[in-house]
Amino acid sequence: MSKIHANGVTRDATPEEQAWLDALQTTYTNDAPNRKLAEIRKIRNQKLSETDYMALNDYTMPDYIKTWRQSLRDIPANNDSSKYDDLLKRDDKGNLTHSIWTQPTS
Repeated sequence: MSKIHANGVTRDATPEEQAWLDALQTTYTNDAPNRKLAEIRKIRNQKLSETDYMALNDYTMPDYIKTWRQSLRDIPANNDSSKYDDLLKRDDKGNLTHSIWTQPTS
C-alpha cells in the first residue's frame, strides 16, 4: 500500500488511489522504450548537427563521414527496443560507449 503525502499529512492510499497509482506506474514502465528512443534520437540529432557544416557547398564531406551520418540516421530502423539499453550505455565518466556514437576520423 502506498502512502499519500499532502498538506503535511501522510496517510495510506485508498483502494481507488492505489489503483490509480498502480495504473500510472504501469503506464510509465510500459512507456520506457519510447523514452529511451527519444533519448537516442536526441543524441543522434546532436551528433548529426556537429557535422552539418560539412554539408555546406564550400566543403567536400568525406565518404566516411557520409557513411557515419547515414548510420546515425538509420539507428531507429536498425535497432529495436531490445538494443536501446546498449545504445545508451555509458562508462564511469558518463561517456556513451556504443561505437555508433564515435565519429570516425578516416
